Amino acid sequence: MASEFKQATERRSSLELQRAKPGEIPCDICTVKKMKAVKSCLTCFASYCTVHLDPHETSDRLKTHTLSEPVENMEARMCSKHKKPLDLFCRNEQLCVCSHCCVTEHATHDISSISDECESRRAKRQEIEAETQQMIRERQLKSQQVERLKTYSREDAEREISNSVRVFTVFMQTAEKNLNRLLEIIEERQRRTEQEADGYIRGLQEEISVLGQRTAELQKLSQTQDHLLLLQKLSDLNSMESSTALTNVNIRLPAFEGVALEAVVVLEKTLSAEKERLLHEERLKKVQQYSVDVVLESQTANPYLILSEDGKQVRCGEVRRDLTENEERFSLYASVLGQQTFSFGRFYFEVQVTGKTDWTLGVAKGSVDRKGIDPLSPVNGYWAIGLRGGNQYLCLDSPAVSLNLNWYLERIGVFVSHEEGLVSFFDVDKAVHLYSFTDCVFTEDLRPFLSPGHHQRGMNSAPLIISVINRID
Repeated sequence: MASEFKQATERRSSLELQRAKPGEIPCDICTVKKMKAVKSCLTCFASYCTVHLDPHETSDRLKTHTLSEPVENMEARMCSKHKKPLDLFCRNEQLCVCSHCCVTEHATHDISSISDECESRRAKRQEIEAETQQMIRERQLKSQQVERLKTYSREDAEREISNSVRVFTVFMQTAEKNLNRLLEIIEERQRRTEQEADGYIRGLQEEISVLGQRTAELQKLSQTQDHLLLLQKLSDLNSMESSTALTNVNIRLPAFEGVALEAVVVLEKTLSAEKERLLHEERLKKVQQYSVDVVLESQTANPYLILSEDGKQVRCGEVRRDLTENEERFSLYASVLGQQTFSFGRFYFEVQVTGKTDWTLGVAKGSVDRKGIDPLSPVNGYWAIGLRGGNQYLCLDSPAVSLNLNWYLERIGVFVSHEEGLVSFFDVDKAVHLYSFTDCVFTEDLRPFLSPGHHQRGMNSAPLIISVINRID
């Protein structure tokens, strides 16, 4: 009895475990308690539990049916019109059809079995998956670029707030200094006028004192009966008239009208000059924070070029050196690239150009033609400026643009922002922006690019020197 009870209990437990749970496919034959389906018949269009699957495993007629893992919605696998399995595929209309459809509506169409079409689609799926993965990578890259731009924007905003406070503080200090100077000028003019007036007043007071004494003498003479004394005194008093003539008072009041307006004009000029200086300095300081250590790659240097041991200087020699030819080396242009490559973000470097009559520098695509003589322009992968003939500064755009400078450049700053599509050049010593290539499309890595120009019998023998960055305080 105990054994039978145990077996009955195990059977009930087994049945409980086989009941279909939410989300699982139930047996289509079970009526009261739906058991979990273990197979689906693609011929019968029904799903069966372990018990009801038994006829398909024992009956010779049912063994020919096609079984699969349990699937939902068996009706969707049947042709709604002919009630037959959708086991064929029409390539013309790109839909699944039954055997009867092939001899009726799709009689002239290109028909294949579902299995053959699946194999074909699997190969196509791999292509689509590869394309999708590429699209994901492109979007991830773009997301990273946008994230960097957001970071740059935040850094730029914080720096601009700090700079704005500093600039306006300088402006207010300059305005206050000019106001104090104006007040000093006005007060000095008033002081001189008062001193001049006080001098005139003292002179007049002295004259009044002398004339008072004369009046007293005259009043005395009016009482005397001594005729001789009267005549003598009157003669003396008459002789004093020339020495007591009224002092000529000529005081010109200081012209205060328009002084404030003139001071404002001077202040405007001062602030304008100060503004330009501060703006240039701030712009240069902004890019200098992205400075990188650039070293020249000897394997790319033209055979006429001579590099320093540390890779920081390059000049053009008089004799072509016997160097091993390689795909990286410039054959015709006297040029060299930096070792570093930059595929994203921002970077900045400086080059000293003192004592030269011809040079070119900037950045270039890593794939630029090293063997030909393509013009140096963005179209051919170069973003550069240069000096020609000792006094003609050019931006090598398409077409070239003259910079029209009335001073000589000694140190050039080069700034690149991949995300902004920007290449900018600066006169470091004057903190002046020279030129910018905008809306650039960088499709590959960029490298620093230098060309010291030809030797020109010693006239252009000075080297281009990659400078140590001395940031503006």
